[in-house]
Amino acid sequence: MKAMFVAGLVVLQLGAAPAIGAAPPQEPSAPVASAREIVAGVKIPYQSFTLDNGLRVLVHTDRKAPVVAVSVWYNVGSKHEPKGESGFAHLFEHLMFGGSENADASFFEPMQQLGATNLNGTTSYDRTNYYETVPTGALEKTLYLESDRMGHLLGAITQAKLDNQRGVVQNEKRQRDNQPYGLVQYAQAAALFPADHPYGHPPIGSMADLDAASLDDVHGWFRQHYGPNNAVLVLAGDIDLATAKPLVERYFGPIKRGPDSSPIAVAFPTLPARKDETLQDRVATTRLYRTWVVPGLNDPDAVPLAIGASVLGGLASSRLDNVLVRDEKLAVSVSAGLQTFAQVSLFAVSAHVKPGVDPAVVARRLDAIIADLIAEGPTAGEVDRVAIQNAVDTIKSLESVGGKAGTLAEGLLYSNDPDHYAQDLDAYAAATPATVKAALGQWLSRPVYALTVTPGARPADREAQAVTKASKPASAVSQTQVPVVKRAPAPAVGEIADLTVPPVTRARLSNGIEVVYAQRRALPTTQVALSLDAGYAADPKAKRGTAALTTALLQEGTTTLSSLGIAERQETLGASITAGSSMDRTRITLSALTANLGPSLDLFADVALHPAFAPNEVDRGRTQMLARIAEEKTEPGTIAARYLAPALYGRDHPYGMPGTGDAQAVATMTRDDDLAEFHRAWFRPEKAKLFVVSDLPLATLQPLLEARFGTWNGTGPAGTKRFDIPTPAPRPRIVLVDRKDSPQSLITAAVVLAVKGTDDTLALESAAEVVGGSFLSRINMDLREEKGWSYGVWAELEQVRDRMTYTISAPVQADKTGAAIAALLADHQAFLTGKGVTAEELERTRSGMIRALPGAFETAGAVLGAMQENDRLGRPDDYYQQLPTRVRALDPERLDAAMRGTVDPARMTWVVVGDAASVQPQLESLALPVEVVAAP
Repeated sequence: MKAMFVAGLVVLQLGAAPAIGAAPPQEPSAPVASAREIVAGVKIPYQSFTLDNGLRVLVHTDRKAPVVAVSVWYNVGSKHEPKGESGFAHLFEHLMFGGSENADASFFEPMQQLGATNLNGTTSYDRTNYYETVPTGALEKTLYLESDRMGHLLGAITQAKLDNQRGVVQNEKRQRDNQPYGLVQYAQAAALFPADHPYGHPPIGSMADLDAASLDDVHGWFRQHYGPNNAVLVLAGDIDLATAKPLVERYFGPIKRGPDSSPIAVAFPTLPARKDETLQDRVATTRLYRTWVVPGLNDPDAVPLAIGASVLGGLASSRLDNVLVRDEKLAVSVSAGLQTFAQVSLFAVSAHVKPGVDPAVVARRLDAIIADLIAEGPTAGEVDRVAIQNAVDTIKSLESVGGKAGTLAEGLLYSNDPDHYAQDLDAYAAATPATVKAALGQWLSRPVYALTVTPGARPADREAQAVTKASKPASAVSQTQVPVVKRAPAPAVGEIADLTVPPVTRARLSNGIEVVYAQRRALPTTQVALSLDAGYAADPKAKRGTAALTTALLQEGTTTLSSLGIAERQETLGASITAGSSMDRTRITLSALTANLGPSLDLFADVALHPAFAPNEVDRGRTQMLARIAEEKTEPGTIAARYLAPALYGRDHPYGMPGTGDAQAVATMTRDDDLAEFHRAWFRPEKAKLFVVSDLPLATLQPLLEARFGTWNGTGPAGTKRFDIPTPAPRPRIVLVDRKDSPQSLITAAVVLAVKGTDDTLALESAAEVVGGSFLSRINMDLREEKGWSYGVWAELEQVRDRMTYTISAPVQADKTGAAIAALLADHQAFLTGKGVTAEELERTRSGMIRALPGAFETAGAVLGAMQENDRLGRPDDYYQQLPTRVRALDPERLDAAMRGTVDPARMTWVVVGDAASVQPQLESLALPVEVVAAP
């Protein structure tokens, strides 16, 4: 291990670039934990039982928080769909949230009142799962609701619900397809699998099959696949077997067994020869893909293949990063990974070609690097670093009870072994260069599918572009009367424990830096955030994007380490360092194993305080930032943001431009006048705070932080921000950005408020939650759940330190753009002129906010984030402990007054990103001026 680390220390040539900051830190000590040592003792203890109806149940006890994760996995996914029924599994996932026979309302309604966190459902090729984490006192009611939709669903599925959710799913498909590179998944499926292969179509399905689904079809689908004998239930958290078993027997035991699910025969496809294809798309630059079908997760070669993919393009120190991005500068980004499924996997590689470079040159080098890895195999150091990263990632994923529940359920459903994760950990630790080389040689020597996506017009025959076709009712309406079985009423919610979060302690280093600390002992890890009063708002007016480029370059070389040396050092230590900015703050964050904390802190301080900004790295970083800006101008959400920010705040205001900034400014940034100067002005002790969450006591941590940051001093003048720049007067209008052939329109609208993020905004936040801040909000229930025009609509307060905005975002099918804007205006106007917060909405909001608190602070990362947010907005450290009392004091009148006195939809600026040919005529009746501009 030590030899491998030394090999990774690539020292920059002296004199290549002047040092930034103080002297470099002390020589770091060697790492002390190997992959095998890291995972030693990693175990999720559980007990199990099986009901007479075949439902398999696992129970894991974890008392660190008064919450229980409930995870139900059904053995049904898109691979079970016969021809003509693609998308059925995913459609049924949506229908399962629409209410059951004894709880005939949106599943989100009771869940929000119960304070559920981590609530969702997903569909893959292999399974459909539903999960939520609830306060312990809400577990019994949750089990009632989950059992009702398992055993008592069909009587609640009506033609109207089917038609609505069909529309929602089709808009989800349009939303995904509308993204740059959104058509790649279809090209890959068509090239790699026969049309009738179980893995031959994506889970989202086809528009035609979704249109054709009848009520009888979906009833039959449920009866065939959703029996208890085809499911796994996992309870993890503040629960034990003695408590869980009688509850599960009471609520799930009476459900009748369904048909037994037969295993799906899956042929393993191999292309007869290499297949090269080119696809045009609305993208900024060319991207290359290389894909093979390889074995599924239970195959002995799955782990060696995953390691090979990480060595190739998954690590920060990967082969593709080193050659294509760092050394030869042919690509701006690369990736490789194993997309693992139950019976097959995809070994997928991509390279984002640097603008101005011939894609054919990159393609040849990409193929040569892959071929070299196949022929020579990885080094021992590479394999070790992958194993360490996997071990650390696994441990972190198991910090939450939801992560444990999902891990156990996946192992039981896919491998008939809840401990399958432990087998994988052992396999990673035991892997050698020889085993990885053998797996790569066996599977990647087969013909590859090589796809090139180039900028251009999208194919005109894509089904997702048929946006003017409304979802039609099913051709055959069910004549079958489903008997509704009445059950006893749902149980009452039990006692909900109060929020318990670790107390926050503050201290100071000798140079005045404040340390904000909380102790969490659940994992032997330490997280540190160096938070600086900088952010995008600190950008000079003429050089928007300086903060983004500066932070992007922090890990691209220090005065003692190259970018490769930094990457290898992190991977060897099992540490993760990230750097980035929000509008108000710049943060460098360390996540480290406490056993390796000393050397991890050495690296963290070196990255934060001593960036080299070497000229070659500046050139590369600038090119990558320009490519990122170009990409933003092809994606609907970032297109809208680039028009909305300057329209709201004006270009001279600190909030007047998205974080990546202006391409012309980025292109002219220099090392000394811009990047090094920004670092000197804003990376200094008087602008810094250290936030720490660790299993170690503060008395142990403070000397470690003092040794790395206590002698840090600023030089030169400090940076300043000016928020006294007036914002332009509101000019209500619709800016229509003409993005040709868009199957969906993205509607955004916003207004600057006379309220700051540092004000007391609790009543306003709560009112905004009712109108647009949750799944059950008025605008989402209107446009998604009632009209079926969108996959999801929301509104939120952008809580910056200075004047905030209220922002609406509504991706809708293109032929409903005008009607959707009219509906959004009507929903807001109704609230502001009379239909204020109802008693039901208030109770749901209050109960949800209070009861969700224990689940919201289950992990160290959540605690660290809350500490920083409280500090940024000037809140007390015990803000969340005080919150229940303050929330209980809210009443409808306060919420109504907060919203009505602050948000005026008549002052909003609207930006619509869509196809002007079909959208513009829809906007003529809205009584708002329309400006049509070309997409950037």
